[in-house]
Amino acid sequence: MNTPYNDRPWFKSYDNEVPDSLDYDAICLPDILRRTARQYPDRTALIYEGTTLSYRELDEAVLRFASFLASWGVSPGDVVAILLPNLIPTVIAYFGALAAGTVVVMNNPLYTDPELEHQLNDAGATVLITLDLLANRMITLRARTSVRHIVYTTVGDYLPPLKKVLFTLFGRAKKLSAAVPRDEHVCTWATALTENSAALPDIPLTHDDTAMYQYTGGTTGIPKGVVLTHGNLSKQIQQFLAWAPEWARSSEIMMGALPFFHMFGLSTSMTLPLYAGWTSLLVPRPHSRALLTAIARYRPSLATMVPTMIIEMMHHPLFSKTDFSCFKSVVSGGSSIPIDVIRQFEESTGATIIEGYGLTEASPVTHVNPVGEKPRRAGSIGLPFPDTHCRIVDLERGTDDMPVDAAGELIIQGPQVMKGYLHMPDETAYARRDGWLYTGDIATMDEDGYFYIVDRKKDLIISKGYNIYPREIDEVLYTHPKVKEACTIGLPDPVRGETVTSLVVLKENESATEDELIEYCTTRLARYKLPRRIEFRSDLPKTNIGKILRKDIRQEVLDGDMDNERS
Repeated sequence: MNTPYNDRPWFKSYDNEVPDSLDYDAICLPDILRRTARQYPDRTALIYEGTTLSYRELDEAVLRFASFLASWGVSPGDVVAILLPNLIPTVIAYFGALAAGTVVVMNNPLYTDPELEHQLNDAGATVLITLDLLANRMITLRARTSVRHIVYTTVGDYLPPLKKVLFTLFGRAKKLSAAVPRDEHVCTWATALTENSAALPDIPLTHDDTAMYQYTGGTTGIPKGVVLTHGNLSKQIQQFLAWAPEWARSSEIMMGALPFFHMFGLSTSMTLPLYAGWTSLLVPRPHSRALLTAIARYRPSLATMVPTMIIEMMHHPLFSKTDFSCFKSVVSGGSSIPIDVIRQFEESTGATIIEGYGLTEASPVTHVNPVGEKPRRAGSIGLPFPDTHCRIVDLERGTDDMPVDAAGELIIQGPQVMKGYLHMPDETAYARRDGWLYTGDIATMDEDGYFYIVDRKKDLIISKGYNIYPREIDEVLYTHPKVKEACTIGLPDPVRGETVTSLVVLKENESATEDELIEYCTTRLARYKLPRRIEFRSDLPKTNIGKILRKDIRQEVLDGDMDNERS
């Protein structure tokens, strides 16, 4: 059956140097770092708070840490958990654990003990790498998990000399460090890198070997462990560099602002620079002031961010004083970015925003806008990567291809797609059907092969039989000059089925009324799409990387309405 997707219309929109398909290098991540260290031994690999680490120094530290794991009796196939922000030990521990043949689990330091307990036990982690500030909690938690050994570092381990002295003197008082009791199964980072005698055994790795259990954020239920292979991770980075050949040929500074424990940050902010021989600028706490200060001091040329990072920067007093001329591009993903925000950012900075799309189950990137001579399309997630096949299928059965410009569920095939979910055969069978990954995202494709995310399938609002996409309403509200953030949800309604409700955060020192914003929407939306209710908030709940938690907001409003009814 001939459908709009059989001929892969996106190929005609590729930049001239971008191939339709790649001949992949069979190399795995530890050997990638070793190869880069041989090519550029003295080039700066990492920058952290003024400290620099060359590729030679990074590679040596990775090998020492891998040898340490072997000396502790850690074997290939064992599971090593990392619970750290964006620090130098995070990079060393990740590549060292992979070099030792283990499976890595990246964990969010902001998670609660029950969340961590679930992930550590589900993964079967036996070693945990963490921060001294978290170590005492983790030592207590250890008895309820499979973890047997803990290594802890501090935020001061790689500070420049003067900062390290100040950290030693005042770190405890300012609660930047913590005392950790002695324990034969607890080890400092410094000891792990200096006091071991075991030589690293030769551990051959293949693209078929499991590299990671990467847990989804849990915003749609219990976090699921996504099983990713060395092939998934290596081929993903090779796809990215093939997509941007001009970047691949240059020496860039990538701002590592996205958390490395998140798949978007891990692949694009940490692994990609090390494959390409670039410098990675580590930003452990990516709030607006830290980001703008890092841009002014270190002049990064590339960055990957989520939309709320960009929005928060734009509303910070330092934004107008920061010189963005160092930037080639900011790659935005994780959630949709309002078109008006793109326009304002690009006009203010001269830097371009390149929108993309991905999900943990795809390592994570599947779509990106062109970075060369072909046009970027605002509001579009761009074109599928080489070797990535996509279709838009009907929402009911998920089998029939939709016409050009018609909405349906986005499904994907590609070398970056996961093996499945850990210990969840039913969830795996539902997500991967007939060789296709079902994303749960509603999308359209235009005649040139550009894709557009309309909304999440689970976020769809059905009111009086109409399908209403919250993102469309959010986009309109973001264009209002007084609105900083917006999130639209559907709430139960006995007549309509669901009623459209928008939660709005106003810009500083601005005021507005519910009627004013609804009236603003009337000239831009069909009447059935209009918000029937607007609530003003001082902020909106977000994930650790800044993604607005639509599901949590809906539940919070529902709970508040129920409390009001009872009172």
